[in-house]
Amino acid sequence: MVEKAMLIGITLPQGEESTTRSLLDELRELVTTLGIGIQHERIISIRKPQAKLLVGSGKAEELVEEAKAHGCDVIVFDNELTPAQQRNWEKAADDKILVIDRQEVILDIFGTRAQTKEAVLQVELARLEYNLPRLKSAWTHLSRQRGGGSMQRDAGETQLELDQRMVRTQISRVKRELVSVIKHREVQRKKRMTVPVPTCAIVGYTNAGKSSLLNKLTNSDILAEDKLFATLDPTSRRCPLPSGQPLVVTDTVGFVRNLPHRLVDAFKATLEEAIVSNFLIHVLDVNSPEVEAHAKTTLDVLNDLGAKDKKMITVFNKIDDMWDDSVIPSLKITYPDALFISAHTGEGIPELLQQIEAIIESDFAQLRLLVPHERYDLVARLHREGGVRKEEARDDGTYLVSSVPERMLSAVKPYILASQEA
Repeated sequence: MVEKAMLIGITLPQGEESTTRSLLDELRELVTTLGIGIQHERIISIRKPQAKLLVGSGKAEELVEEAKAHGCDVIVFDNELTPAQQRNWEKAADDKILVIDRQEVILDIFGTRAQTKEAVLQVELARLEYNLPRLKSAWTHLSRQRGGGSMQRDAGETQLELDQRMVRTQISRVKRELVSVIKHREVQRKKRMTVPVPTCAIVGYTNAGKSSLLNKLTNSDILAEDKLFATLDPTSRRCPLPSGQPLVVTDTVGFVRNLPHRLVDAFKATLEEAIVSNFLIHVLDVNSPEVEAHAKTTLDVLNDLGAKDKKMITVFNKIDDMWDDSVIPSLKITYPDALFISAHTGEGIPELLQQIEAIIESDFAQLRLLVPHERYDLVARLHREGGVRKEEARDDGTYLVSSVPERMLSAVKPYILASQEA
């Protein structure tokens, strides 16, 4: 177990140091989430990436000596390292310091957070695919033991081949299991949609307060920690709207810049909740200095998932913890339709609920009905699948002011009042 880390961010050609600093701040949060202390940080700029170490050998020696001087047992690069570069760095550190990159940090966090069978399998698949090309580097110590004997060389190469075959077999097994688990989840979703109610997915950058908002909207107690990737598995809860209209709200995994592609692919099934929902609630941390970059990251991923055209409510969370009062007026110019809320205190939640109902009502017919007493089954169904704003027992039936989903229009058509006045 490593305990003391040195973080390195490299500004590549055409890159900006401010972006490197921002990403290094995020890497600090990621590493701290794993319980590793940060001893030292460095940002450097390079004119041309070097194949062997990404930086020149002289700069690499300098950085290794800095890591040793600060007592670090791991160097963490914000930039992605190839398997060969990773091994070359560990050689430069005399194999006394572990060298990893952002990808491996995120994989480790995901591994500790996954709860459901699907998420566990997805993390395992991503880890296996990450490790496969690194097996060769892991076996390079055998070359120092060969001594020119063909038997030792063949034994070492055979072991590497066996390990590679074993990992490929595991990858095939996990993929088969994932297919089965995803099919089971699709069956569950189809069952849920046999009694269709409007659904929305809460999306946004990691640690923006999505789980806290889900808890506030649904009166739940889902895990809501001040940690990156506190939520990996999609969590759905019923949200009681003021009109009585039912709504299912789903929390989703938070996005992060430079998320490894293999994890985007692995968690595509998890993020499908955003695709099948009727609309989205995009949560942003009002206090983040990188809030616009975070918004762009989220929208880019949604675009990749085919969900860019979904109706969306943008909310800026954590206004109860404002550190700069000038931020909100500035954001209102860029995001004129956004809401400003606190999932902690509840400020702004009533306005959010109004917008949610407005979106749902735009997809539902708003009707006044007089349903005969013998058809109370329709009244019960409207409570389940639509929204009943007013219900009144009358001599000739039940008077309703209701939001009626399109699928129920034919069933209620005989009971629509000719005059839509109360």
